[in-house]
Amino acid sequence: MLNATVSLYAHASIQPLEKPEVTLQAIDRGEEVTLPATESLPLEEPLILHRGVYNRICAMVGKPLPCHLSSYVDVPPGSGLGTSSTLVVALIGAFVEWLNLPLGEYDIARLAYEIERIDLEQAGGRQDQYAATFGGVNFMEFYADERVIVNPLRIRPEYLYELEHNLLLFYTETSRYSSNIIEEQKSHIVRGEKTALEATHRLKEEAFRMKEALLKGRINEIGEILHEGFENKRRVASHVSTPLLEEIYQAARQAGATGGKVSGAGGGGFMLFYCPENTRHLVRKALSSFQGRFFEYHFVKHGLVSWHF
Repeated sequence: MLNATVSLYAHASIQPLEKPEVTLQAIDRGEEVTLPATESLPLEEPLILHRGVYNRICAMVGKPLPCHLSSYVDVPPGSGLGTSSTLVVALIGAFVEWLNLPLGEYDIARLAYEIERIDLEQAGGRQDQYAATFGGVNFMEFYADERVIVNPLRIRPEYLYELEHNLLLFYTETSRYSSNIIEEQKSHIVRGEKTALEATHRLKEEAFRMKEALLKGRINEIGEILHEGFENKRRVASHVSTPLLEEIYQAARQAGATGGKVSGAGGGGFMLFYCPENTRHLVRKALSSFQGRFFEYHFVKHGLVSWHF
């Protein structure tokens, strides 16, 4: 798995409280709830991610934690940029800083994975938790015994500048419940469906090819690899793409993009397009007729950062 972090963040803040209450707040979503400060909050909406993190931390320290836990995420939920996992990592980071918990990067990423996938039973992989925690450009290896190895890639700055210039991030103004798409992908693979299995192997091979292209500065190959990946990903599950996403993708290709992808599980949210030379301007113009907006970003080396004052 090849992954890079960008300057779009999930922010979390904790204020300890004297009274025995827990206030959970998601400022970007306009949601807030106040509950008695017990060691285990009901795992339900609203703010189920906040509740899941709170419960796990309380179980670790063995007592309730009266506090005001607030968050803000720079991108919409369900958009395919690992929003939920990044938020969970940020929430854990806030507690680690407040309570001085002895957790390293691998511990935090693993804890975030367990909260989402085990405690909250939300379908998905584990790459987003590690990407958000570690930051930078990484090649991640996942093993059957649940071991994870994060390998930071040393890429020349000019290669990253060129890649950043040539990649456009477009939000389609649609969201989706990624768990449903992921469950369909899993069921196809578990049943041994030939098309889905072959496509999954191709996607794995493309990660190795993209890693080599990045390290050797063959940046324009990335557009071709993304295009092959887009075609293969559509073969894994029926809802990865939609008529609207297909229309947007074809418009971008006709304007000069050589490839692209639907972020995350697919079905909506963000799309990423590789636009060589100065075709980014033509692609932006072509997509202006669709409902949606572009997000500006930069590649960043840091992952989870926490502090107190």
